[in-house]
Amino acid sequence: MSNRILIVDDEPGMRSLLTRVMEKEGYAAHSAPDGVQALESMGRTEWDLVIADIDMPGMDGLALLRKIHEEKPSLPVIMITAYATVESAVEAMKLGAYDYITKPFQMDELKIVVAKAFEKRRLLAEKEMLLAEIRSRYDLKGIIGVSDCMRDVVDMAMSVAPSRATVLIEGESGTGKELVARAIHDHSDRHDRPFVVVNCGALAEGVLESELFGHEKGAFSGAIVSRKGRFELADGGTLFIDEVGELPPQAQVKLLRFLQNQEFERVGGSVMLRSDARIVAATNRDLRAMVRQGSFREDLFYRLNVVHIRVPPLRERREDIEHLAAHFLAKYCAQMNKKLADLPPDVLLALRSYDWEGNVRELENVMERAVVLCKGDSIALRDLPEEVRGQEEAMEVADPGGRTLTQILEALERQILVRTLQSNRNSQTKTAAELGLKRTTLRYKMGKYGLL
Repeated sequence: MSNRILIVDDEPGMRSLLTRVMEKEGYAAHSAPDGVQALESMGRTEWDLVIADIDMPGMDGLALLRKIHEEKPSLPVIMITAYATVESAVEAMKLGAYDYITKPFQMDELKIVVAKAFEKRRLLAEKEMLLAEIRSRYDLKGIIGVSDCMRDVVDMAMSVAPSRATVLIEGESGTGKELVARAIHDHSDRHDRPFVVVNCGALAEGVLESELFGHEKGAFSGAIVSRKGRFELADGGTLFIDEVGELPPQAQVKLLRFLQNQEFERVGGSVMLRSDARIVAATNRDLRAMVRQGSFREDLFYRLNVVHIRVPPLRERREDIEHLAAHFLAKYCAQMNKKLADLPPDVLLALRSYDWEGNVRELENVMERAVVLCKGDSIALRDLPEEVRGQEEAMEVADPGGRTLTQILEALERQILVRTLQSNRNSQTKTAAELGLKRTTLRYKMGKYGLL
């Protein structure tokens, strides 16, 4: 089907001319004499592009643009204005117009702008299709990643999920080890059975053993009734033992016995119990070093380490930062009932440049904070913590970090444009003069870096 264009102009001659020209270009063009009838037409038909005059009686082009931006923010709008209303054109760009053309104009100029608008729309649609494919292949219950190292993690999780093999997941705090464990469970034949979690680092030694194995009545002071432990609760499902390196020696012995024959005793009990719980363990510590130091049993380590999965820190998969940030942006906008635009290039650069010692958990906290503090239509650098936005300014050219020379130079050029525009209060004329550029060249570069 042809791309559909709605032309909105109060002058019949201009409407007729633009309709004929667009139809000759192969588009399905229709027209409306004012903003009100344009909105009525949009309620009946899905348009792919709108060309609207700014100066119209009743609902003018800017009012129409506001309505379109509210109801159909992805619909591109090209504004037409006279020389006398260039300020209105600038306002239109701030409101989200794709571009504007000043009268009088050459039809070839309009044709080029329309063709570029449709090309951009096509590329965005292809990007959405690609992201949907990526999500379907590599997004497992919150595991978001397109980097090679995260693909390896997902592939390993998918491979081991159907088995009952014990899995050891290693990685720094905040990398998402529990998400990987949950994905393994959800893609196994145990997915309709319990997924039980115990964090060894969050429980005192005396409490931990009771939480894991349960206890009998009278086993210790306060044990007034018998209580099932996590091994019993996870029978037929998966027991996720987080921070397994924090297990005290006695609990290590009991866990080893369970891994050998699926048997255990409650604290204070003498009856041997059985459980069909699958064990997935995780740690942010170096268990091999702990084995050498004698603080972790070597035989238990090898029982746990049947299948090993290492979840990389966020600084080793910077390709995923943009996707994770977009995910958290959507999540917290929904929670706070806010509508914010996609992250601008300077914010994305700052996020990608930061080292994220707290990994994905820290990134999520930063995005939640940014959504809370944001006062405009999109997240700005000022909404990020000082240590994060400082990375964008302090990006070192000497350390390319996997970037090509072209990418480094483009990042520097974008920074110069941003700073100069800010110092000139976004005046393109002053910015172009200060940088020694033609205004058309400046606008091209601003469009290239998403600064329009």
